[in-house]
This record gives sequence, C-alpha cells and structure tokens, in this order.
Amino acid sequence: MDLLLQIENIIENNGSDFELSKLFKQYIKEYKESLPELFKENQGKDFLVKHTKKLDSIITLMYKTILRRLFGNFLPMRSQIPIAIIALGSYGREQLCVHSDIDLLIVYENVEGYNSKLIIEKLFYLALDAGMKLGHRVHETSDLFKAANEDITIRTSLMEARLITGSPFVWHATQRELNRLRVHQQKEFVLAKIEEAQLRRKKYPISMQPNVKEGVGGLRDAQLIFWIAKTIYNVNSTKDLSGELFTEEEYKEFRIALELLYRVRSALHLITGKQEDKLLLEHIPQASKMLGFKNQMKFASKVLQAGWRINNFTQIFVKKMVRPLIVEPSYIAKFRHNRIQKGIYLLEDRLFASYNLKPLPITQLLEIFIGLPDRDYRFDAGFLNQFTYTKIPHPLTKKVYATIKRLLQKEHIASFLKLFYDAGILQELFPNFKKVMHLPQFDGYHHYPVDLHSIKCVQALENIQESFIAELFFELSKEEKLLLKIVVFFHDSGKGRKQDHSEVGAKLVAQFIKQMGFSEELTQRAVTLVKQHVLMSNVAFKENIHNEKTLYKFMSKVGDAKNLKLLYILTYADINGVGGETYNTFNAKLLYDLYMSALEIAQNKERITDAKKRLIIEKRVKNLAEFQALPRLMQKKILSIESNLFFFKHTPQDIIDIANKARATTEYSFTTKNKNSLTIEIYRRIPLNLGYLLGALSHLDVASMEIFTLFDGVKYFKIDFIKNVSGSELVEVQDIIDNAFDMSREVHLKAVKIKKDEIKIDCEHSKTHAELSIHTQNQMGLLAYVMHRFEEMQINIVTAKIHSSKHKVRDSFLMEKQNKICDNIEKIYAVLSNEE
Repeated sequence: MDLLLQIENIIENNGSDFELSKLFKQYIKEYKESLPELFKENQGKDFLVKHTKKLDSIITLMYKTILRRLFGNFLPMRSQIPIAIIALGSYGREQLCVHSDIDLLIVYENVEGYNSKLIIEKLFYLALDAGMKLGHRVHETSDLFKAANEDITIRTSLMEARLITGSPFVWHATQRELNRLRVHQQKEFVLAKIEEAQLRRKKYPISMQPNVKEGVGGLRDAQLIFWIAKTIYNVNSTKDLSGELFTEEEYKEFRIALELLYRVRSALHLITGKQEDKLLLEHIPQASKMLGFKNQMKFASKVLQAGWRINNFTQIFVKKMVRPLIVEPSYIAKFRHNRIQKGIYLLEDRLFASYNLKPLPITQLLEIFIGLPDRDYRFDAGFLNQFTYTKIPHPLTKKVYATIKRLLQKEHIASFLKLFYDAGILQELFPNFKKVMHLPQFDGYHHYPVDLHSIKCVQALENIQESFIAELFFELSKEEKLLLKIVVFFHDSGKGRKQDHSEVGAKLVAQFIKQMGFSEELTQRAVTLVKQHVLMSNVAFKENIHNEKTLYKFMSKVGDAKNLKLLYILTYADINGVGGETYNTFNAKLLYDLYMSALEIAQNKERITDAKKRLIIEKRVKNLAEFQALPRLMQKKILSIESNLFFFKHTPQDIIDIANKARATTEYSFTTKNKNSLTIEIYRRIPLNLGYLLGALSHLDVASMEIFTLFDGVKYFKIDFIKNVSGSELVEVQDIIDNAFDMSREVHLKAVKIKKDEIKIDCEHSKTHAELSIHTQNQMGLLAYVMHRFEEMQINIVTAKIHSSKHKVRDSFLMEKQNKICDNIEKIYAVLSNEE
C-alpha cells in the first residue's frame, strides 16, 4: 500500500478529511493484522520497540499530512512550527503493548500566525477517526510545571517523555520544565509513589492467575524502580545504576524476568484482541505455545518465578535508593535505642537492617529470630536484603538443622517462612520445596501456588479461629505441636512429580523428621498424616459420614484417636490455606461431625452398628428434660421416626426442636437463617413443589440438602447454601418458598448434560438406603434437574450432598430402598442421562 502517494492524491484533489481518515484506518488495520507474524519474529522488548517505532511513523505521517493540508505548497519547516508531539507512559518507554492506550502530550507555544490550536485539533480528529486509541493532553510549555505538580499521575507520565516529532525548540523548553519538575519536592513525590504502589500491590496480590502489569512483581513494580531512580539520580534507564546500586548479575536476572513478562503481556493482548493483562487459566495453552513452551505448567511456573524475581529486586533496591532521602535525624536516635546488634534493629515489630552491613551467616540470622518474643513480625527491605544474599551451606549442616528445629518450635513462624520465600531461600533451608517453588495448582480449588499455600496453611494453624479445634491443638504436647507444624508445612511438598504427591510427600517428611530427631512412633504418625492429608475432607464433603461402613473404612486408614485429632487440625489448616472463602460454616460442620463420629469408633473396641448407635442416641434424647416434659404420645412419635440417619445427623436437642416445630405445623411452615450462609428449613403436611423451588433458586450455590419423613405426615426439608444473600434478596427467597406450595407452578429447567458413566448407584450402601453419586461437569440448575427427575420416578431422597469446584461437581444422594429402585437401576441411568 503506497500510503504517501495516496495521501498526496487526496490532498491534490482537495479530498475530504473523511477520505484521509479512512485511508489511515485501513493502513492501521492491515498493520494490526500483521502483528501476530511480527510477534513470531520479535518477542519481548524488541517487539514492543518495533511496535512503538511503527506508531511513531504513523503519528509523524499524520502530523505531516495535517501540515500539508493546512499550508499547502507553503509548508514551513517543522522545527519552526511551535508544536512538539511527545510520547508518554509505556509509549514513551517504548514498551507500548498492542491494545494499550497511546498516551500523547502535545506541547505548544501560542505564537500568532501559526494557529497551533487548529493544527492540534485537526491532528487529534484525524487520529481518532482513523481508529487510534489515544490518551492525550495539550499544554503550553509554561503550563507544564503547574499541571504536573497538581497531579501525581501527570508528573509520573512526564518522567518518560520522548519526542516523536515537531519542534526541537519546544522540546528543549519542555525538557527544562521536566528537569525543574524532577528536583521539585522529591521526597514527597517518592513517598507518594511508594504509598500508591503499596495500595496497588494489596489490590493485586500474588496469584496463580497473575496480573502481569499491576500485580505484585508485575511490570508496574519494574516501572516504580525507574521512576524513583529517575527522580533521585536523573538516569535514563534502570541499567545505568548497574555497578553502583546493584551488580551486573543482579540486573541481568531482573532483566530476564522483565523480558518474559513483556512477552506474556504482548501474547495476552494478541490472543484476546483487547487490553488483557491477567494470565487467566484459559489463556495459558495458547500463550505458552506462542512463547515456545512445550510444557504449560512449566510456562506458568516461569511466569510466577519472574514475578518473584521482580518483586525481590524492586523491594530491595527501591528502599536502598529511598532510605538516604527520607531519613530524619529523629529516626537515628530511635533506631539506636532499638538496636538488637550491630546493623540490626527492631522497631514496632518490624525488623530493619543497614544496607552497609554485609550479609550475615544464615545461622546468625536465624538466631536473631529465635531470640525474639514469640509473635508475628514484618520486615524492612534491608532485612530482606540480608536473607536474600546470606550464604547457606549445602548440604545443610547439623548446626543449621538444629537451629531450624529451634525456630520451628516457636508458636509463630509463618512470617519468617514468608520472608524466606520473599528472599528466595525457602527451598535452600527446606530442600523438600525445590520441586514445588512457584508451582501452580490449576485444579479449580487452590488459589495459591504450592509454596505460598504451604505458608498460608502454617499461618492458619497459628491462628485457629474455631474454638473447638483450638482446644484440641492446645491439648497437644510440645513435641506433637512441632510435629503437626512440620506436617502442615510439608504436606504438599511431594507435588510436581509423576507419582502420587501424598506418597512422595510422606517419604520427604520422614527424612526431615529424622533430621529433627523425632522418635519412630512420631515419624510414623507424620508419614500417615501426609499420606492421608486429603482423606478427611474427601470423606466429609463427598461421602455419607453417618454410614457405619464409611466410618470404619475411614478409621482403618487414619489409625487411632491421636492421628484422628492431628488429621482434623491438619485438614482445618489445609482448607484455610486454600484462599478465598473455601472454609465456611457448612464444611466446618461436616468436618466436626465426621471427627465426632469417627472418634466414637476410635474410642470403642467393640464394633458399633447402626442399630447400636441409634440406641445410644435415643438414650441421650430420653435423658433430656425437654423430652421428658413432652406428652407420652409425642415421645413415642419421636422415637418411632424411621430414619436412623435423622438421629445420626442431629444432636438430641435438635431432634426435640425439630419435632416440636413439626407438631406445630398445620399445612406448612419455614424458617430462613442468613448469617454466614443461607439455610432454609421447611416443615410441610401438604405437597411441596421441590422441582420448582430448586429451579427458582438455581442461581444460588446449594451446599447440601436433607429430607426426612417425621410423623403424622410431616416432612422436614433443610437446604444449606454456600453463601448468604442480601436483605432484599432474602425477601424474594421467602416469596419463592411460599410459591413452591402451589403445585401448578413450573420453572423452566436449564438444559443439563449427564453421561451414563458419570452416574454410580450403590445398592449395598446399607439395608435401608442406596446411594447414587454423580460426578460431572458443573452446570447451572443441575440439582433442580436431578431432583425433578427423582420426583418423576417417585424416588424418595433422604439427603443430598453437593461438592462442587469451578469446573466439576461430585454430588451424592441417599435414596430410600422402596418401589424396587434397585431392580430398576438401568431406568434410573437412562432417565438421568436423557437416554430413555
């Protein structure tokens, strides 16, 4: 496309502005379509520079076109026209990504005879009509200092100003203003940028789906170090400080990490066709392929590692630059008063270290921690610098192992472990972690990579919020607490291998436990706990925990009551370390119920049958004063409730309360509880349109459901949801429940797909109940669809357990063995899978 010739033809023929903008628009479109090929040839910074230079040429040509259009054959030299077109931000840095805004600053002098404002206006209209995504500012040279001084965003973007085209005289005048701005209130500006960065880093924390621009260790952190270096040292590149602020090798590692993030961000923009800066799970396959990675997991891990490297480098060297600028005479006296040893200070639970202090040996640094009062601490970048560059012997010596053991015996070590991670020495102090550093977990469940998840789990163990579990932990001996802390920290260290991570982790923890000098008995407990660390949550969330067979099978793997207690606390810490709201009141109750039921088995040598368990619970109910106060007929009705499961799932007091509400029910009644999560309880004598109810509430995530036939024709329904609802939404839910007693109402069921091989029916579950489980893709309205089908087949569901992740569900339903359902298994398969 001979663009220059076509522009000249339009101008010569007095063509319209629309024709010019259309011509540029087509040219830009063709260029954008060529970008994927350009990316194949040039990735990283090279690609961004080439892209930036191309845009420079387009904007320069647009400017020339406007001048040619306005001045015709009497075109003055561009240097004489008092306008400078300047690139800002990422465009100024020559790091502009494909779908990022093109930030322009137009600086001009208001000289009579040139009509600068008209030229600028025409240029903007042409660029915008041609489809360029502009962010622009227009200032007279004399106005620049005032405008930038009032807005930190403008001042920051001006630090990366670069002339594209226009008058060199205006550009030189602009540079003088920019230098004046650089030295103005440096301390205030630097502190404001650091505060801004801290807020941004809280908003975009470390994640397995990192924001490569704004997140911790992202491109914005790398820009922060340049902004501060530019302000203090007036450098044109961070590299200019190599050999002065940091070594060539340190900068090289930082630059390699930065290069990968440039490549990833460009790939994301090209894949999505928009400004996408978050490496979402669905983009990883294509992004890894574009960047030449054969292994997707390795690619994701490299991105996380790059983020860690940039974060470490930025934290240390930003503070190293800033500290002399912000130091106050009053600080010196404070620090002297709070000195621990030469160059090391403790002030308001934050540890500081002088940058002039050479890195201390690792044992000496760990001894500092051991000598501190037992609580959580924060760490200044100077202290991070000490741990980043300390020398650690390989293999670890007995002295180091002994020091680590003393450190692990402290009640609060999570903040120390996070420091080891930030310093890049976690895997050196704990070699078991070498394979899991920066290892993502794309299972739709975990929010953090393995290393950070492990630290979060220790943090949860040290800050147990459940009073019952805290009491169990308090009862442990000092040695058992240390053992449990090691297991919690190491439980996932076997990941990153082809073998089962629980089996590998058990071998790794056994080696470490022996180095710590534990007995053979405790070593075996640690091995069992790591091997079975997912057992308790799997059984509690996916199986019928009131089933005799399930409980005995569970305890055969756990071992004894001591292991059960340790596993319960481990499971609590593990789930709390996942992130988000994974641990909630619903699964907390399931874990508690499993623990109590399993404990009863562990403490009784004789086998407890369902019948015997029912008699034990009935005895507890009879001993209640509330039960004894009931009429004899009512007592008899309660004890005649057919379902054993009803007695197993409820406390004696709950049984009395439910029975009293059932007795008071004429047609129907219901209650809604909406504290931490929404719970609906329904008592009914008249029919309930359950399909309609679940269909109308299908936008809410159901956690579990139970249905029990009580007495006098009353049925009891309890539906637990994962989250609570707002006040106005609760009113809507209550209206839906009322409407559900109108059997003529129907709700359109969403299309659901279940394959036959995703359904499993166990008719040997117990004498009175069969279990049906569905393991399929997570779909909106799945439960409503399944319950509707059960109603059609007249199958009486006693309880439903819902376990869902982002992509999969594992639901189980306990069915009463009636209407010869076990003789009609094939029909059930066919109806649920739509294969009738």
